Amino acid sequence: SRPEEAMADEDQPKKRTFRKYSYRGIDLDKLLDMSNQDLMELFKARQRRKFSRGIKRKPIALLKKLRKAKRETSYGEKPEAVKTHLRNMVIVPEMIGSVVGVYNGKQYINVEIKPEMIGHYLAEFSITYKPIKHGRAGMAGAKGAFIPLK
Repeated sequence: SRPEEAMADEDQPKKRTFRKYSYRGIDLDKLLDMSNQDLMELFKARQRRKFSRGIKRKPIALLKKLRKAKRETSYGEKPEAVKTHLRNMVIVPEMIGSVVGVYNGKQYINVEIKPEMIGHYLAEFSITYKPIKHGRAGMAGAKGAFIPLK
């Protein structure tokens, strides 16, 4: 009777269980309810220092815009991207699910905030340079004849 049981299991689609996200042992719903002071204690030293020195006007304005963008979207849709130059902004749990256009010096790169990004800076997700692709092998033999890279 064993082979029949195995066949019955294969017919049913497997339930995908998603691993519940936790930041430093605290799950997402608790993180969202935390005060800035409690949240600050979970962050690494550099982020703690930034928060302890006070949250300035610009990051607060960005959070307000993100809240507004989230409010105005219907359920199940991504919110409108909010453009910002604040690359030094620390990602907090409140921002999860938002789309932020982070300026890289030339254009805005849309970044969707995911739970794994908590405690990182916005700048880490918006690269400021184009990674170089070095010349192909055999360029030296061309002796001055310019061959454009493809």
